[in-house]
Amino acid sequence: MGKADALDRFQRRHRWAGLPLAVVYKYNDDQGNYLAALITFYGFLSVFPLLLLLITVLGYALHGNPDLQQEVVSSAVAQFPVIGDQLASNIHSLHGNPLALTVGLLGSVYGGLGVAQAAQNAMNKIWGVPRHARPNAIKSRGISLLLLLVIGGGLLLTTVLSALSTAAHAYGADLGAGSRALTSVAAVVVNALLFIFAFRVLTAREISTRQVRGGAIAAAITWQVLQVIGTYAVGHALKGASATYGVFGLVLGLIAWIYLGAVTVLLCAEINVVRAGRFWPRSLMTPFKDTELTAGDRRAYASYPATEQHKESQNVDVDFDQPDSPHDPTAER
Repeated sequence: MGKADALDRFQRRHRWAGLPLAVVYKYNDDQGNYLAALITFYGFLSVFPLLLLLITVLGYALHGNPDLQQEVVSSAVAQFPVIGDQLASNIHSLHGNPLALTVGLLGSVYGGLGVAQAAQNAMNKIWGVPRHARPNAIKSRGISLLLLLVIGGGLLLTTVLSALSTAAHAYGADLGAGSRALTSVAAVVVNALLFIFAFRVLTAREISTRQVRGGAIAAAITWQVLQVIGTYAVGHALKGASATYGVFGLVLGLIAWIYLGAVTVLLCAEINVVRAGRFWPRSLMTPFKDTELTAGDRRAYASYPATEQHKESQNVDVDFDQPDSPHDPTAER
């Protein structure tokens, strides 16, 4: 126990060690893996209709230029994680298909609404919003539609940038490494703004941009890393396995990628909550036994029961049997 106590004291006194630990503990307390799994389910449902819609719309928009149409659509689809290369070689049959447009639109709206609803539930759970204070079924779906429009606009902007890059390449122009780096930076900035918007809109309580800024920037950077490195690594690994496992490997890889993205976003949202609520530092042994609680532990555990407050007239009080620790260096932070 001596080494564990020393490690506990160290992480309590150093923010760079104590804050990440508190984020992980808060994520575990909120059952973040289950929240991410629900987002993954609806995300997977929306992927293929969304791709179908994207391919069909681009097919209509670039109908007068078949060569550029093939270049742009292939580029946009091929960049999609795990399944992009396979879809890029089989997109010719989807161009300008009204049925594909209808199915893609309906399927993407249904799946997208599911993702947004699951994300609302996750954000309200993470921020400890009481059930009675959450929007009703109609209002929550209105918020989800608003989110889909904004996020869809961001995706459209990304697609346009990709199309411009592809068009320049198709006509012999080389943008160079510097321009590609600027494109990546622009993508991070756009994603950070989208995450700030999403974190605020999805949470049924008043939170400021300053409160969500740090987690949004972390989410944008991590998302870009997942796109550039993680996606390539997963796709490269599945290329060797696809001959053996076929479509099952592709589907499982896509689910894993979506789940990893959901976990990343939720962890970044937890950063905002831990900082705003001062839910750190936590006792190192708190998840494993009934140990002496820090001030951060008490604030965190006191916030959880309020999440299940179903009626405004319902009162929820939290008390602890153990007294405040006189040796807790974080009690007054």
